[in-house]
Amino acid sequence: MESGYVTTPFGRRPMSLGMLASQQLAETIEPGMRRSKWKLFRAICEARPVLGVTDRALTVLDALLTFYPDDEISEEKGLIVFPSNAQLSLRARGMTPATLRRHLAVLVEAGLILRKDSPNGKRYARRDRAGEIGEAFGFSVAPLLARAVEIEGLAAEVVADRELIRATRERLTLCRRDISKLISAALDETVPGDWEQMSLMFRDLVRRIPRVAGAEELASLLDEMGLLRDEAVNLLERHIKLRKIDANESQTERHKQNSNPNSTSELEPSFEPKQGAKPAADNDPIAGPQDEQRLKHPASTGRKSGAADAMAGHTLKSFPLGLVLQACPQILDYGPGGTIGNWRDLMSAAVVVRSMLGVSPSAYEEACAGMGPENAATVIACILERGGHINSPGGYLRDLTRRTERGEFAIGPMLMALVRANGGVRRDAG
Repeated sequence: MESGYVTTPFGRRPMSLGMLASQQLAETIEPGMRRSKWKLFRAICEARPVLGVTDRALTVLDALLTFYPDDEISEEKGLIVFPSNAQLSLRARGMTPATLRRHLAVLVEAGLILRKDSPNGKRYARRDRAGEIGEAFGFSVAPLLARAVEIEGLAAEVVADRELIRATRERLTLCRRDISKLISAALDETVPGDWEQMSLMFRDLVRRIPRVAGAEELASLLDEMGLLRDEAVNLLERHIKLRKIDANESQTERHKQNSNPNSTSELEPSFEPKQGAKPAADNDPIAGPQDEQRLKHPASTGRKSGAADAMAGHTLKSFPLGLVLQACPQILDYGPGGTIGNWRDLMSAAVVVRSMLGVSPSAYEEACAGMGPENAATVIACILERGGHINSPGGYLRDLTRRTERGEFAIGPMLMALVRANGGVRRDAG
């Protein structure tokens, strides 16, 4: 195109600012710029949703490009194609003239081609004595060349998004299958836990999966399903761990009975206090408070104590800190300097909140031992968030600790309920 040249449409078709902008853009082609017309066309097909063109309009563009004389589009070869409506209709799969005009207008509006109309509206070219085209009137593909880099970038983004959506849907399908089968296994094996509530949450998540969704929406649902699956796995692993403990203790008890059938004592010999003697903790500097407590209450060193010790070594899995803070934003006010940047900050804030809620130190220590310090701090944050619905925070925390030791408590559903109440899962959580 001639630099600074403005062409207006023939007849009753109006001029628009968009057409003027497209003409100005077509003048910005870099010297030596060239692109394969069919590779560029494939990129346009990939970026079609972003460019705002229909599949029928792309059929017309495909037909127009067949009239371009070379495989590569470049200024040296000219940028105007000038087929008649009859020829264009044939190469556009027999499209009617009215439909053809409508989709040509779509391509012009999308800034992919330009009209360069002759004085009488006909499409033709003038040739010099050597047979070279001097001036042509028809459709200019200059915008394709000027926007080649942009179009290729848009196509790459669309392809990447499509692949991400496909991969996310696959992971979502696998996660759905895992949760469904894990819940079924738990119900068949009568594993302790609130499996009915978990089933309701699962069905609600499945109902929320749209048939057509973007990567962000699917990723958010995958986050929630992943948390639900982790909770199911956590409860089942704890149940398996407890069964192994029970089996081992049962074998140990049978072994003791068989090896010493005449013994009538129910206490382990090493913990049986002698008459008139002080507990070993008073004399042994290595014995700590836990050992002293076991010596004072020897009956607690049996089967229940073994299960509790094993549970202390198999605490709940902690969730991402970002997710906890999203579910419980009120805890941020009690962090050092009014912010929480790591788990240490959250645990410090939980100590402050514990005192404010009236939770006794012993109740919080038991929660830390039974759940793990990170999860105990998370539960305190949840109690703070739901403060208006809990009459006795200390009693509630002790109840959750007992349920944790029995493998019946899952933090995930509590967190996800608070996340939904605060507006859903963000991708940057954690």
